[in-house]
Amino acid sequence: MLLEKTPVAGGEPGKETFILNLGPQHPATHGVLRVKLTMDGEYITRAEPVPGYIHRMHEKMGENRTYAQFLPNTSRIDYLAAMQYTHAFVLLVERAAGLEAPPRAEFIRVITSELNRISSHLVWFGAYLLDLGGFTPLLYAFDDREKILDLLEGITGARLTYCYYRFGGLYNDVDDAFLTGTREFVSYMRPRLDLYRSLVTDNIILRKRLEEIGPINAEMCRRYGASGPVIRGAGVACDVRRIEPYSVYPELDFAIPVFPEGDCMARYRVRMEEMAQSLRIIEQALAKLPDGPVMGKVPRVIKLPPGDYYCAVEAARGRFAIRVVSDGKEIPYRLKLRTPSFANLTLFEEATEGMMLPDAIALMGSLDLVIPDIDR
Repeated sequence: MLLEKTPVAGGEPGKETFILNLGPQHPATHGVLRVKLTMDGEYITRAEPVPGYIHRMHEKMGENRTYAQFLPNTSRIDYLAAMQYTHAFVLLVERAAGLEAPPRAEFIRVITSELNRISSHLVWFGAYLLDLGGFTPLLYAFDDREKILDLLEGITGARLTYCYYRFGGLYNDVDDAFLTGTREFVSYMRPRLDLYRSLVTDNIILRKRLEEIGPINAEMCRRYGASGPVIRGAGVACDVRRIEPYSVYPELDFAIPVFPEGDCMARYRVRMEEMAQSLRIIEQALAKLPDGPVMGKVPRVIKLPPGDYYCAVEAARGRFAIRVVSDGKEIPYRLKLRTPSFANLTLFEEATEGMMLPDAIALMGSLDLVIPDIDR
């Protein structure tokens, strides 16, 4: 901790402030994010995020590998929403190369992506409440998440960083055990969401802790490029699955949860409602799942025609996009990742100005940051 006399915004010149490091050795930053705080007593005058503690160099790795070799990297960018990130990459290559995945493969992609979305939100739910001082909900959330991990492990062989999608389809088909288990999970999870509502969401302690805390409005989201539950918690129904439809999402009926308050509670409610909507999507996709192959015709060597290609999906934390510049070779000439956690983190400095430190912890958790997503 460093004491210094600096002018404070809105305060008296020369007033004594101090520098406080929040993280990386802090439970609320989860070990890989440092925030340099300038404090005026209990109040924050500036919060400067300092990422870079888990740098992965994914973009440069993408420019030194073939498209197939880079495919496993996509799940490491966000280890909690691996399916959605891989989905974006395979969609980009398929569109650019003129490939088409069979209908059955597309439905399975949506089912597995939405299962992955629920598991990601469950991790956020448990960890967020732990950051705020509540331990019990974490046990419930991870118990439910284990059921999803078991289902996905049965078809992918992995429990976290999946590499199940392929250009033109899937690695393999799902079996009856997965389909039956997924239907059972949908029936099981709906009452659990009701339990979470009565146990946590309607709890007066949580409401007093989150309501009117950490206001983020639509204009701030626009300036910083925030997306996902952050912008939907500011009253804007912005979801890539609706505004830039992909895969079989246009064939499915689901709502985009929006809460206009713009506070921590609104962002919390968005994610809780999104889990219910993901269950709707999975249930419909299972009912419409067609028979047929799960892999189309794909050349042994993938070469995209020269050009500039872009594809975006709605990941658990917001809009994830990939841009590839191809010169016609097996390896991308340029690869750029647009990750939601990076954009969502950049508004933290402005949003926390004048805020008390405990409330800043609530705001940070409501952003649902995954740090490998940031340092790529």
